[in-house]
Amino acid sequence: QVQLVESGGGLVQAGGSLRLSCTTSGNIFSINTMGWYRQVLGKQRELVASITSGGSANFADSVKGRFTISRDNAKNTVYLQMNSLKPEDTAVYYCNALVITATQAKFVPSYYWGQGTQVTVSS
Repeated sequence: QVQLVESGGGLVQAGGSLRLSCTTSGNIFSINTMGWYRQVLGKQRELVASITSGGSANFADSVKGRFTISRDNAKNTVYLQMNSLKPEDTAVYYCNALVITATQAKFVPSYYWGQGTQVTVSS
């Protein structure tokens, strides 16, 4: 079993900052890409940012220059630093990880999701 636990969401005024954290635990052999997605009620979940195990990052155009993503491989944790927040950043933010598990000498890659954390930006 693999679990992803997020923290750091909340309410902030426009222009403010928040930092999200997501820690992966369980039967982990290794973790490949980790990322953050967000979803607004009634809309599709969209990628915000992702980062490979080697540190290569990718961002949605809407957050470039405002958000940064980083990870601590020793702690199996990924962070999303969100600056200059806008009301349109309001959403539930989900952590995602491509985890390699090892069971009976078989290595199985699977995507796992966190439970989501609410980010609300007031104008």
